[in-house]
Amino acid sequence: MDPAAPTALSTFLHFFYEEGSSGIFLLVTVIFGGGAAWLSGRAIALTWRPAWQVFVYSLILAAAVRFFHFSLFGGTLLSLHYYLIDSAVCIGLGFLGFRAARVSQMVSHYRWINRPDGPLRWRRHAP
Repeated sequence: MDPAAPTALSTFLHFFYEEGSSGIFLLVTVIFGGGAAWLSGRAIALTWRPAWQVFVYSLILAAAVRFFHFSLFGGTLLSLHYYLIDSAVCIGLGFLGFRAARVSQMVSHYRWINRPDGPLRWRRHAP
């Protein structure tokens, strides 16, 4: 077996992260971009706005994440592939933040009707 031959794992990971390293992807995309998306999804839920707004704001955040990759680490700015990956991370974490905040709202504001049923769900009280 050739030690320089790419493995399935390295090929899979290379699909997700930039030319630099996976650490840059984790720091910029997942921690900074995903954290900002989580907080924006939470803010959208706390102001009782509709969930589709998470999608719109996440696309804007993904463009900012792409710019940070470009300006700080010399990554590719105009890459549809990496923009879609950044968007997917931001959208996923944005909707998780939205859902977690909405569950908290529904359980705390309407506790006579709803009870928690896990971190991302609520359930109606039995009659």
